[in-house]
Amino acid sequence: MKYFLQFLVLSSIIGICYGLYLKPVNPQNGDLLVGLSLVLLIFITMPIFIYRRWKNKDVKDYMLTKENIEKMRDYNDSK
Repeated sequence: MKYFLQFLVLSSIIGICYGLYLKPVNPQNGDLLVGLSLVLLIFITMPIFIYRRWKNKDVKDYMLTKENIEKMRDYNDSK
């Protein structure tokens, strides 16, 4: 999965760069390539990346609950 994400990001960046390079010669194809590369990056690569990073994590560890606030207070008081 890691290498697949790296491939998607790299192909998106290459597509954007090539689209910007192609734009002065053929504006329609350049804009199309830049747009498709951005769609790939934003709507396909980003959700896969977020899923991969949050796959085995508990969301409650990152929410401000009373327990977590007490833990932070205890930690700061111990310094």
